[in-house]
Amino acid sequence: MNYEFKKGLRFKNYEAPNQLPFDKLFDIFKELITYTSGDFDEAFEWLQQLDREYNLTTDEYTLDDFLEDLKKKGYLREEIDNPNGGGKLKITPKTEQAIRQKALNQIFGNLKKSRAGSHRTKQIGRGDEHTGEFRNYHFGDALDKISMTESIKNAQIQHGIGDFILNESDLVVEETNFKAQMSTVLMIDISHSMILYGEDRITPAKKVAMALAELITTRYPKDTIDILVFGNDAWPISIQELPYLKVGPYHTNTVAGLQLALDLLRRKRNTNKQIFMITDGKPSCLRLPDGTYYKNSNGLDSYIVEKCYNMASQARKLHIPITTFMIAQDPYLMRFVEHFTKANQGKAFYTGLKGLGEMIFEDYEQNRKKRIRGI
Repeated sequence: MNYEFKKGLRFKNYEAPNQLPFDKLFDIFKELITYTSGDFDEAFEWLQQLDREYNLTTDEYTLDDFLEDLKKKGYLREEIDNPNGGGKLKITPKTEQAIRQKALNQIFGNLKKSRAGSHRTKQIGRGDEHTGEFRNYHFGDALDKISMTESIKNAQIQHGIGDFILNESDLVVEETNFKAQMSTVLMIDISHSMILYGEDRITPAKKVAMALAELITTRYPKDTIDILVFGNDAWPISIQELPYLKVGPYHTNTVAGLQLALDLLRRKRNTNKQIFMITDGKPSCLRLPDGTYYKNSNGLDSYIVEKCYNMASQARKLHIPITTFMIAQDPYLMRFVEHFTKANQGKAFYTGLKGLGEMIFEDYEQNRKKRIRGI
């Protein structure tokens, strides 16, 4: 008896691919270097402790081997810091980029790979992104927008295939959408309260900043992102400085942060602008015209609060929405944020640390779509 066997698919339980010893340790190392704000020595001490507790290495691949690989692969450099020739190991720009990419994967890992690296308007016209839809040619349309395949097909249908004739009425143009551009300023509170009460709030905020920066620079290169930190004062920082970001013995000068954010955005030519503010505390500080500081940590100071409301209104007049991510849920602080948001006609999220990154990404996408005006 002859049996006919048909081909088919065989299913089995998923087995994770084997990770090389270096890759496994490097994933852990990137996480530790973020928590230690770029301090290699402290991160490596933590890695040694974890190795003793969880047997991360083997006799075939030790932490010494891992250290040598970090150097060979360009993730570490030695800086000479004394006349006798001794040096201190520090991470390189290559490591900084790897940390930002890890943060992006951690926080925005659910991004669809099929998404295009730009943000579209609903305005159809002479743009630069193809939609897959066609219309008749109109005088003034760019010649490079004519779909020759569709146009020739029209000519054959209208005039037959005996003698090839192509008239203007046969020409078809593919519709395009305008690509939108967005300028974003991300404000990060680095006042002392970001590490108070036994909760590390600065590391999640730092991860979000690194992920957002990596997202924009790699997937939306026409967009711009500026990052600033605010404590007693406010100052801009580069993307490269993010892994080393720490809190300080500061009060919270929200007004200074907003002033700097608006100054940065005034220089941008993009129509669409926005401010994201990550904070966990109340505004408690102002810098006066004479250079001295007015500080009050007891409750909400009406003088400071009114200055914040004025800045929110100023941003509103400039058509710049402010989205506040409040890492606190004290009722009186929530009331302040509600009034602040109303003055700006922006948005506010009252959130813990978990899910902060997803919220910021979703709001970034939505703001870009909603802020686009007809061109």
